[in-house]
Amino acid sequence: MGASLPRRSWYGIAGAALLIASGAIHLDLYLTGYNSIPTIGPLFLLQIIAAFALAVAIPLTGHRLAYAAGAAFAIGTLGGYLLSLKVGLFGFTEVRTTAGIVAAIIDVAAFAVLGCGAVSGLKAGRRVMGAVGAVSVVALALTGVFVATPRTPAPVPVATGSSGQTLDARTIAGQALLTNSSGITLYTFAPDRVNKSVCYGDCATYWPPVPGHMSAGPGVSGTIGTITRTDGSTQATYDGHPLYTYIGDHAPGQDGGNDINLNGGVWHVVVVKNG
Repeated sequence: MGASLPRRSWYGIAGAALLIASGAIHLDLYLTGYNSIPTIGPLFLLQIIAAFALAVAIPLTGHRLAYAAGAAFAIGTLGGYLLSLKVGLFGFTEVRTTAGIVAAIIDVAAFAVLGCGAVSGLKAGRRVMGAVGAVSVVALALTGVFVATPRTPAPVPVATGSSGQTLDARTIAGQALLTNSSGITLYTFAPDRVNKSVCYGDCATYWPPVPGHMSAGPGVSGTIGTITRTDGSTQATYDGHPLYTYIGDHAPGQDGGNDINLNGGVWHVVVVKNG
């Protein structure tokens, strides 16, 4: 058989449609905040461009190499998602969301369809299709496991209502920033209102609320207070602004969430008022 398949091959049409669906989900995520994440933002943009380019090239050329490239791209995209979900990728940790899960399933399907299309009609095609099917099943199973057991989001646990927990001032990137007593940088969310948080659901998974009942550490002035969230838990505030940590910060001195536009608004570190 030749190096090309019929341009109207159902493998090519279905595979292109799946790549467009995956690219569209990533485009939506990119436009709604991922574009502001260092390294991850540019990678998302490259992924979107590649997905749409391959979706055009596969049915247009019908070339087996285009099919193979599409299959490799799909499984590579899935691998990046699973790594960011379980261990983190380039300092960013993904959380379990409906969009991410749907995109992962689409990537598995795209790999299966395009992988089979790449070898369709070849002498050893049936055997290779079996291997592609087996890899697809394994990939789908791994997706289920990783989605069910994502990385624990809380960078440093702080017990609610425990005594001795303070809000401290630590120098990070040349600024005196507000941290918890473990040195983890704290953030405020621009859409929040005074003494009211609007960060719930997936947002609160990316940005765990700081438990209430804190006291000011040495050199920290400003009003430290507490609000009650809709689930009945308490959250610390600084001058009326609810406080959060960031899932991407794993050690003192990190401020990876600063100026990120994610989960519906911009996040900022808190510059300490010295007193």
